[in-house]
Amino acid sequence: MEFFIEYANTTSGILLTPLAAQSALVDILSGLLPIFIIAAFVGIFVAKVGRFPYTIALLIAGFGVSIVISVVDRPLIIEKISLSHDLILFVLLPPLLFEGAATTEFERLRQNLRPVLALAVVGLLLSITLLGIVGQEVFGFPLLVSLLFASMVLPTDPVSVLALFEELGAPERLSVLVEGESLLNDGVGVVVFSAFLLYVNNGTPAGDLFTIGGLSRLLVDIAVVSLGGLIVGFVAGYVIYSVMINLDEQMTEIVLTFILAYGSFLVAEHYLHVSGVIATVVAGLFIGNRGAEYAMSPQTKISIFNSLETVAFLVNTFLFIMIGVVTPVNQLIEHAGLILLAIPLVLAARAITVYGLTTFVNRVNEPTISRSYQHVIVWGGLHASIPIALVLGLPAEGLPIEQLRAMVFGVAAFSLVVQGLTMESLLDYLGIGTRSTGRELYELLVGRARAVESALNAADRLDQGGDIPSSVYNDFTTEYEQEKETLDEAISQLLQEQPELRHEQRLAGERRVLQWEKSALIDANRRGVISNSVSERLLEEVDLKLDRVRDGESTVDSEIEGYEEFWRSKATEFGLLDSETERDDT
Repeated sequence: MEFFIEYANTTSGILLTPLAAQSALVDILSGLLPIFIIAAFVGIFVAKVGRFPYTIALLIAGFGVSIVISVVDRPLIIEKISLSHDLILFVLLPPLLFEGAATTEFERLRQNLRPVLALAVVGLLLSITLLGIVGQEVFGFPLLVSLLFASMVLPTDPVSVLALFEELGAPERLSVLVEGESLLNDGVGVVVFSAFLLYVNNGTPAGDLFTIGGLSRLLVDIAVVSLGGLIVGFVAGYVIYSVMINLDEQMTEIVLTFILAYGSFLVAEHYLHVSGVIATVVAGLFIGNRGAEYAMSPQTKISIFNSLETVAFLVNTFLFIMIGVVTPVNQLIEHAGLILLAIPLVLAARAITVYGLTTFVNRVNEPTISRSYQHVIVWGGLHASIPIALVLGLPAEGLPIEQLRAMVFGVAAFSLVVQGLTMESLLDYLGIGTRSTGRELYELLVGRARAVESALNAADRLDQGGDIPSSVYNDFTTEYEQEKETLDEAISQLLQEQPELRHEQRLAGERRVLQWEKSALIDANRRGVISNSVSERLLEEVDLKLDRVRDGESTVDSEIEGYEEFWRSKATEFGLLDSETERDDT
């Protein structure tokens, strides 16, 4: 307090600086508070209504703010928030991208990498080019501005669709294709957007871009910054993983995760001038898969992913509210013609590339992508958070900013409301929803079994700590152990009656066990327990088994291994095993 009243009677400017800073801080907090309140109301609404995608609820909230901005004469508190390209790029994008990457299962993505890369990289570049060239004539924009719009609006966000896939039991491969494409094309889209924005800001003639030299430079620049971002993301992810694997402190690991999300982006984008987006995506994939598997306790894993989800929800709320703030409804009405032109063109550009590329990919890749899957991929390509974030970060000078904001808002609204809410009908029409009653029952039994196991462990800890009387502990364990035995019997019987489900669960279990084997070998080699040559040979065997599991072939139920294990041959040479024993083991 003395700091603010000191020199109060003087005419110097010393007093003005801290008061001005305090006023600016109050303005920021006053603007953010309504956004948090709206986020809370949206969360309450979605929780009460049930099957209502939260992204659509956020869209409605943003549209409501847009209406309020149009009809209220005086400025609202929320309008005091100043948007900038750096705010969007360095503060809001990293948690969105990191959360999406961390929740993606890399093994499933790897199995479908060819079609995913074709759709996310080649497909996105082709659709941007197509929409940019056509949009130049239809929208009346300069070519570079039209390409800038295309690179903003075409990255996809399938959150609502993936939730529906999970609920209806859509095939796993379809979910992987949609999720994987979205994850990668977000990264590629932001890189291409940044390149076009640089060209626009520098006043580069569009003709220079569409020359052999211009296209070569653009593609080389994209490749270099993407590869650099990949390396930064991998190194940053490995460094944080190396710290977390030797740590069991929940709060610290949450902090380390957010350091990784923002740090990988900042180091790549600001200091090394490569793609921070790609770095964040790769770091998220690394820590969300290997980190979650080997470096996090179950409780830590839950806390980290809940924290990421919460931050992503707040960022999404901010984006949808701010697009409503900067795009009053009267501007949407004024530019309705452009919006109505943009919607079918965006859909057409996506449809042409998806159908065209999948037709080509099906000739060189197995398994193929069916026509019904292609329909879902086209219609499920929703355009939401990333396009809105990019358009909010555009500079106001030198661009038709009002039209671009209205068009992105309109396309996002159509894709979320029309495409998102009709996806269930499309899945039903195509007969893709495949969740069987047997699978639902299995998930119910396994879920309850895990809860019972956790309850027994908790009771043991309470008993060991003397927190409950022995008689109460005995009551708990008797009840839960009986239930656990009944559940185990029911699960075993169900798997016997459902051989496909049994095979699927066996493969999933084998994959996890083999990954633990691989981790143990790597750790033993790092600690000097086994030599490099022995480690390489043993790892080669584990990788061979993993390849068989990935191909759908179990390694524990076949009579013949298909290869001679290294340890068996060496043990036989030393006379530790005879050939008869070896045959019995195999």
